[in-house]
Order: sequence, then C-alpha cells, then structure tokens
Amino acid sequence: MMDWFKDKQVKTEPVIGFPPGTVAVAGKAPGTLKEFSMPAISQWGENENVVSLFRRRVTQDPSQTVIEQKTLLGEQWRKLSAGEFWDEISSVSRGLLGIGLKPGDCLALHGPTSYEWTLIDMACLAIGVVTVPIYETDSAAQIEWILQDADIHYAIVSTQSSVELMHAVAGRAEHKCKIYSLAAGDLLSIIEAGRQIAPAVIDSYNNQLTADSVATIIYTSGTTGRPKGTVITQGNATSLLPNLLDYLTEIGMQKTTRCLLFLPVAHALARLVSWGALLGPGVLGLVPDTKNLLADLASFKPSYILAVPRVLEKVYNAADASAGHGLKLRLFRLAAKSAIDYSKALDTAEGPSRALKVRRQVFYQLILSRLTNLLGGNAKYIISGGGPLSVRLGHFFRGIGVTVCEGYGLTETLGPATVNVPHRAKIGSVGQPVPGIAVRTSDVGEIQFKGNPMSKGYLNIDSKDNPLYTEDGWLRTGDKGWIDTDGFVYITGRMKEIIVTAGGKNVSPEVLEDGLRGHPLISNVVVVGDRRPFIAALVTLDSEMLPGWLRNHNLPPMDVSDAARHPAVLKALERAVGRANQKVSRAESIRKIRVLTTDFSLENGTMTPSLKVKRSVVIKRFENEINAIYGGPLEQE
Repeated sequence: MMDWFKDKQVKTEPVIGFPPGTVAVAGKAPGTLKEFSMPAISQWGENENVVSLFRRRVTQDPSQTVIEQKTLLGEQWRKLSAGEFWDEISSVSRGLLGIGLKPGDCLALHGPTSYEWTLIDMACLAIGVVTVPIYETDSAAQIEWILQDADIHYAIVSTQSSVELMHAVAGRAEHKCKIYSLAAGDLLSIIEAGRQIAPAVIDSYNNQLTADSVATIIYTSGTTGRPKGTVITQGNATSLLPNLLDYLTEIGMQKTTRCLLFLPVAHALARLVSWGALLGPGVLGLVPDTKNLLADLASFKPSYILAVPRVLEKVYNAADASAGHGLKLRLFRLAAKSAIDYSKALDTAEGPSRALKVRRQVFYQLILSRLTNLLGGNAKYIISGGGPLSVRLGHFFRGIGVTVCEGYGLTETLGPATVNVPHRAKIGSVGQPVPGIAVRTSDVGEIQFKGNPMSKGYLNIDSKDNPLYTEDGWLRTGDKGWIDTDGFVYITGRMKEIIVTAGGKNVSPEVLEDGLRGHPLISNVVVVGDRRPFIAALVTLDSEMLPGWLRNHNLPPMDVSDAARHPAVLKALERAVGRANQKVSRAESIRKIRVLTTDFSLENGTMTPSLKVKRSVVIKRFENEINAIYGGPLEQE
C-alpha cells in the first residue's frame, strides 16, 4: 500500500492510457465501447471503516490541521488538528451511547452543512449508529415518512424552527422520537451523558464493524413518489474512497489541499467529499450555504471547491453582468472567448498557437484574473456534479486556469462513479469510471454500473418491487449515454425524459436546456413537447441578474413579472433560443417559449437539493401554461 499522506507524484502530460487489467469491450457503433473498467488502485481490509481510516491519519500526525470551523468573528477560522478532532469525535460517540443509542440504531440529522453536522456524522460512523440525513427543504410529509420508514427514535436538529417542525412531525408518527437541538446547546448535554464511558469502548465498537455494517441511509428526493432510503454500507465507502482519492491525486492528496464545502452534506456527493477530505492529508472547511460565499472563499482560500453546474453558471453570468455595457462588455466577452479558444486548443495535437497564448495571457491579466480572485485566488480545481455541465463553461474555466472535473453518479453509487481528472479529461464527458467500477451500456443505451461501491438496495423495499439491478447484477441508472474508445462516458439524457413528439421524433431536452441556461437572463428551463406537434420551453428569469441586464441595455428597472412581458426581454430570449436551436435539427428545435413569473426553487418543491429541476413536478404544476402554448390540452387516448 502506498503511503497516502506523502504528496503523490502528478503526471503533467494529458496522456490517455490503459493500466494493466483494463477491460474494454467494443460497442456496435464505430468509436464506442460496450463496457469499460480499470482495476482498483487500492483495497482495504474487510474490517476497515471510514473512521478507522481517519484514525490512520490521527496516528500518523495528530498535530496536522484537518478541519477549519468558521467562527462568529467574520473571517476567522478555528483550526482543529487531527488529534483534537478525534477527541471531539470520541466525546460525541460516547455521548450518543450515553443517551441510549446502540449500534444499528438510526439517528436523523436535520440541518445545513456545518462543523457540528460532520462531527456528529463521524461520531455515528465510529460506533455503528446509522446516520439518516434530512434536508432542510424536505416537506413535513417527507420527514414523517423518513422517521417512520427508518424507525428513527433519535434526531438532532440545527435550529429552533427545526425543533418545532420535527416535534410536529414526530407527533404524527407511530413512535416517539427524542429530539435534540444544536441551537439550544444540546450537543453539550449529549457529550455530558457519555462522560462516564471509557474511550476504549469506542474502539471496541469500531472494531466490530464490517464491510456489511450500514453506515448511512440516504433518502432520494422522491420526485416520483415517496422518498426511498438508499442503504450505504461501510464497505461501499471504503471500497470507493481510497480509489477515488488516488485517482484524484492532484486534487485531494496534496498537503496543500484545501476543500471548502458549502453544498448540503445530506447529499451523497457532498457527504463523500467530506469523508475524503478528512481521510486525505488536506484541510476541510465547512460553511452552511452560499450567502457569504465570496467572503468565505476569500478568507479560506480553497485549492478546490465542490459545486453544481448552476453555481458555475451564476459565477459566469455575474461576471458578464458586472462588466457593464458597451466597450467593457465587449472586452469581457472577447476575453471569455480567448479563454474558451485556448482551452479547446489544448485538446488538439498542435496545442494553442503562440498568438492565442499571448492573447489569453493579456486578457487574463486585464480581466479574467478577477474571476480566479473571486474563487479565493488559490483554487485550481472545481469538482462539478449533480447535473450536466455545458461544454462552454468547462472550456471557459479551464481557460482561466481552473480545471472543472465533471463527474457523474447517483445516491446509489455513493457519489461519483465516473469522473474527469486533471491529467486525464475530456470536456463534454463525465469522465472514466473510478478504478474498481465497471460501466456498460445496455441494448437500449442505458448507462449501468457494477462494483463494490454500489448500494445493495433500498430500505424496506424488496428488489422485486423496485429492481435497482439487472438480472446479471448491473445497477440501472435510468440515464442514456455512450462510452468512447478511451472509456469516457457521455450522458445524453434521462431514459424516462426523452420527449417523443406527435410526429414520432425523439428529442433529448438536456441539449436544448443546457444551451439556454447560459444566457444571463435565464434562471431555469424545462423543454416540453411530449406527444405534441412541436417542441416548446418553459423559461424562468434570473431575478439576481435581471437588474444588471436592464441597466446594460438602457432599460428602466422592472420586476420579473413586468420583464416577462417586455418586448426587449422577449427579443433577447428569442435570440438565445435561436442560438440553442443551431445545435439540433429543425424537428428538435424550440418553436415557442413561455416565460414564467415564478422561478423553480427548493422552497416551492420544483428543485432538488442539488439544484436539479424536478421535471415531472414542473410539468404538472404548470400544466395550464403548457396547454396555452399548444392551444389546449392533450387529447385523451
């Protein structure tokens, strides 16, 4: 086993090669593969678990800073060493035992990303208590179902309002639930309850954990019904984490690694990243949301961040809007184009020309460096997941010196099953499978996975009722895609979201939606047209970008409702539609749009916590608007 905690040697040349043991099965179409996998890089023993791996770091260097907690004093961060953090984990673990929890019991955690959240999570993992994350945005009905389905008798929540909500929900459940509040200082009470328990007891419980021990139950968003509890074992985590960290050596395995986490740790990807950051040699920073993100980035200075594509779109659009109008705006867009052209040239055999290098460097010094400074001035990488990233954005960020490593996975794969790595990347793809994970396409084009990180299934749901796996043991993703000859995976859309027009044309909505979301006026897009005579789109306006856009176009201030009807706004949206339509055939092109005055959001239930639009919810909620586009509802068959 390689020594994890020494800086790894990083390849600087973008070479695509296959290690010994790679499986590559040719596909039917030229230039495609049917199946691809690379052998696992690292393997851990049967009795290893997330906390025992963290203890290796503690043993090796207990004084090394492992986590930084934002204080109430503005830009100050409280540094905790590996040894200090372990002491706090041990105290909370004993406290959980002291209040009555036992290995195998479920503990609900309700609240935003925070130091306390991660501390409690690790304390549970240490003794075999099963953490069940609950999003702050989950409805009362969803929370009630989770408490009942997972048989939860203990919950820790962040705020007083969360306490009230949880009490109201628990009161309707079939059993009692003891609720502790971080806001009320109950964490200290929990710690006090375990004072008499010897620290050695924690080691005893931890040593009893196996690969089959349940680590966490993560509930899906439940867009098509009740949320399903995805069962994640210690073995799922310990088979993925070492391989992922070794594969992302440049990002996660340097002593200079600094990760700022602001996405909800209730989400599988953010959760996995938090574990990985604790196991590697770097530092993890935690903030609850993006409200003070620029200030947090400036003070923490991350080397990489985890973001969803919508956040990256907003960063770019904010920079475009702040450029103003006239000459300044034209200069920014020329600078952006030079960055994109430079990145594209990196993928050619001859590379960027001397003139392009000079032009990109000049624009970087004058304009583009401001963006890298906004990211804290130290960020070299962005890990992007949770939705498709536009090729344009991927090239733009790489062109300014911040490589976006786009990945793909599900809750059921515990985060990334595929990922682009800096020295091994193809913009537009979601990368190659993580070593130890196999990918294939089915006969109908579905992306499927196999490997130890895959969840075995859902809590209290028989596999016959919800077949997560094929008969030959491959996990179904529900996404269509293909694999190129280098093993890079490309996602083309959801199996169930392919639109079939009345004329029988199959249309993937993501291509059109991605093309529109890059416009600074547009917040969200949902393409419609199933069984209709043509393709149309529901469009929402970005309320944050609107004032700047209006100023830059010499238009008076107006709210979203007025802007949705303003001729200049509609004309700008029509031009954006025209550009998006250039990527598809006429039969697939958007013919009409409907500008909504209500944006999609977590609050109104039209988006997931990872900021993906719940398409089915949107189509149902805005049925009248869709019918208005087509002059009436669908005729009943």
